[in-house]
Amino acid sequence: MAEGPLSIEDLPGVGPSTADKLREAGYLSVESIATASPAELSEVSEISESTAKKIIKAAREAADIGGFKTGKDIFEQRKDIKKLSFRVPELDALLGGGMETQAITEMYGEFGSGKSQIVHQMAVNVQLPTELGGLDGSAIYIDTENTFRPERIEQMVNGLGLDNIPDVDEFLQNIHIARAHTSDHQMLLVENSRDLATELKNSDKPVKLFIIDSLTAHFRAEYAGRGTLATRQQKLNRHMHELFKLIDEHNGVGLVTNQVMSNPAVFFGDPTKPIGGNIVGHTATFRLYLRKSKGGKRIARLVDSPNLPEGEAPFIVEEAGLKSC
Repeated sequence: MAEGPLSIEDLPGVGPSTADKLREAGYLSVESIATASPAELSEVSEISESTAKKIIKAAREAADIGGFKTGKDIFEQRKDIKKLSFRVPELDALLGGGMETQAITEMYGEFGSGKSQIVHQMAVNVQLPTELGGLDGSAIYIDTENTFRPERIEQMVNGLGLDNIPDVDEFLQNIHIARAHTSDHQMLLVENSRDLATELKNSDKPVKLFIIDSLTAHFRAEYAGRGTLATRQQKLNRHMHELFKLIDEHNGVGLVTNQVMSNPAVFFGDPTKPIGGNIVGHTATFRLYLRKSKGGKRIARLVDSPNLPEGEAPFIVEEAGLKSC
């Protein structure tokens, strides 16, 4: 396999026009083609099924997927996992020490529940040295709803109250922001993130945090109605898996925010549920539900995790950032 990730044009049988059609359909990488079905690929790119089979076979060989690992291999791989601290003891305890690398943490909640506040805080915290709960890295921030505010980063850096840390400009320099205007653009930005992360891999601040705020906004707006649900879910699935491969490759933290919708059929308990259905639920490793509480408090509830019990943690959002109650 060639140095660096292959582009889909490198596959035999994929010319410029076929590549354009594949990208439009959400096949942005060799890996996404490797896991496609010949019928699906044939339909979206207007090629014969036999050609699609050859392209998929070449993609599988190039992507080197389909092999097995032993439990011991996975155990060794998990030794590389690091934790990114919230610097709020209650939140860290909820997630067993902080947000894991090689995992996607999804946060969902209503407007004002604290999703974007946590995202800004983690974009600051990731740059701190490991002894202060950071990962000594930089962040890629895909912004779909124009929520990023550099002024908020400045307040949070000043709110750390730490000596011997860089000035605000350096913190801002290490947050790489891209504004996504459509779902296709959003998917392309994840693909472009791979190039940037590879470029920074051996720098002083390799990319250790990949943020999408919000994951589902464009998908929800563009694919309205039940008739488009299957297409939306397929694209969302591919999108989440591209993000997973990225955080795996760079031992980084995946952090996505999600919107909620109200289920009027629920008469008791909380009627809100996250957008994206099972696709997002099954692909995210950790799911945090955020809600407002009395006296300006927020509550984070761990809804899903492969190895941690459900639980809740209170926190407050001040001008200086996230703090304990």
